[in-house]
Amino acid sequence: MLCLFLLLTILGNNLHHATMQILELYIICILIFLLHFYRFDRDLRWRTGVNIVPIHCNSSNNFQITPQALQAAYEEAQSMNMKVSGVLITNPSNPLGITIQRSVLEEILDFVTEKNIHLISDEIYSGSVFSSNEFVSVAEILEARSYKGAERVHIVYSLSKDLGLPGFRVGTVYSYNDKVVTTARRMSSFTLISSQTQQFLANMLSDKEFTEKYININRERLKKRYEMIVEGLRSVGIECLKGNAGLFCWMNMSPLLKETSKEGELELWNEILKEVRLNISPGCSCHCSEAGWFRVCFANMSEQTLEIALDRIRKFMAKRIRTKKE
Repeated sequence: MLCLFLLLTILGNNLHHATMQILELYIICILIFLLHFYRFDRDLRWRTGVNIVPIHCNSSNNFQITPQALQAAYEEAQSMNMKVSGVLITNPSNPLGITIQRSVLEEILDFVTEKNIHLISDEIYSGSVFSSNEFVSVAEILEARSYKGAERVHIVYSLSKDLGLPGFRVGTVYSYNDKVVTTARRMSSFTLISSQTQQFLANMLSDKEFTEKYININRERLKKRYEMIVEGLRSVGIECLKGNAGLFCWMNMSPLLKETSKEGELELWNEILKEVRLNISPGCSCHCSEAGWFRVCFANMSEQTLEIALDRIRKFMAKRIRTKKE
């Protein structure tokens, strides 16, 4: 049976820190997808002492995780005398804005089963997938396997993104492991959710008509906004990774780099910040090993503001082209 408990997150991503504590991952190691939200480094490591070893990926297969990359990361950890205790994935991915394919999830689950380690699946953007049939939760894989090995899988979720309620500080961990649930219940005394918040959310989420309408409208708007920014960027020669989820897109500006390196990427980021007055996240802040990729958020502004941003990028690109010709 699926066991659930709620945690009040004191910090933005404190849920991951709590999960690390619950799993007792101290002075050991967890494998994490190379491209991840920059605050994971803080949330996973600062108080727990967990070592992070990246699972390398690249653009040749749209940054998907492979069995070879998993094994390579595992062996790298072992070479440093680290005991690997788990794998952490984000599905849909932040910063890529894509979902993990079912076949890849199958391979990841096979890997953690073979190594006898935990799998933590962060599915915080699962309700922000543009096409509902393109998202597969690891819970669906477990169901298809009659929940064999389910005790090693833990799913993290929050109301911050899909419902736009970051101020409520409500996060959930779904676990099939009785020991994890028992520990979580004891720890939840330190991160209780107020009764007022619980009552408000219970009333809102129990309204099925409202929740279904909200999710559908949110998906439609995200898809429209995504297509708007991707087409706008493509019109000036900037390509993006084909996305299907989240509040952002993964933009490739490597052709504009003066130097193909982290330094070259940061130089371009600084130019865009000062000349275009746009703050986009450089790939190196998300540990991308390929210089020139940037994460661009498109859902935290109006369409009018987005049009202004695209117009500024068009002018910046036109200036770059003129400079090259001269």
